[in-house]
Amino acid sequence: MQFIPANIRGPLFMIVSTGSYLVNDTMMKLATEGLPPYEVLLLRGAAATVWGIPLLLMLGYGRQIPLIFERKVLSRNLCELAAILCYVVALANMQIADSTALGQVTPLIVLVGSSLLFGEKIGATRMVLIGLGFIGAVMVAQPTMQGISVYALLALGNAALAAARDLAGRRIDAGVPGMIVAISAVVVVLIGSGAAHIVSEEWVAPEARHLLLIAGAGFFLIFGHFFIFMAYRIGPPSAVAPFYYCFTVWAVISGLLVFGQFPNALAVCGILLVIGSGLAIVSLDERRRRLAVVA
Repeated sequence: MQFIPANIRGPLFMIVSTGSYLVNDTMMKLATEGLPPYEVLLLRGAAATVWGIPLLLMLGYGRQIPLIFERKVLSRNLCELAAILCYVVALANMQIADSTALGQVTPLIVLVGSSLLFGEKIGATRMVLIGLGFIGAVMVAQPTMQGISVYALLALGNAALAAARDLAGRRIDAGVPGMIVAISAVVVVLIGSGAAHIVSEEWVAPEARHLLLIAGAGFFLIFGHFFIFMAYRIGPPSAVAPFYYCFTVWAVISGLLVFGQFPNALAVCGILLVIGSGLAIVSLDERRRRLAVVA
């Protein structure tokens, strides 16, 4: 990937990650029609493992498979497990616009955390642009906030735990391949969702359409995990985190293509605001890079 300019790799990986996650979420939403949510997570984890282990072997990472359970990798992915368990319950009991809007807090938590833990300087201009991206994301989601309850707290918990995941990922040694981290997340969530299913649900036999959707979701899940980890590994959070808002843009595209839901004028304005703030952040980073080179 050396042909991609260094200053846009992190943002580009985040855009690909959010797109991969959204395809996964779309297939998951279709698959949960008739199946319990934790059972769907369990089956998706099994599918992603079937996809992922041969992929690791093809990439030559066979001897590094034990790193799936390395302490720092495991710490990151236990946060992922807790986040997804919160998210599934919240999504099942809230309007998707509300849970999506609450999830947009994640980049802000990442930026505050990176400033406190790693001493990264954010700057006033960048904070304004990030704030505009957040406003745009909420304009796209257009939450009603009806029936605010413990499920809203779970949605916020998902956002906080996702931020903890991304911050913990920055502590993983550079020698650990990103695909190892991605498959570790799949395995950890597989085990956790299996336990949650046994404790709280009854098994429902999936139909062929369920299995096809879950197989596709598992495939795209791997690349969502991989690219979000690599985005934060190669780019500073202040440059990468704002592009998490692209999730809402992908959600509108999914709604249009899959569910026949057309965005209204407010959502279109929100999309333009998200895209504009992201491009402005990339431009700001490029200008700073050039000034540093000149100096």
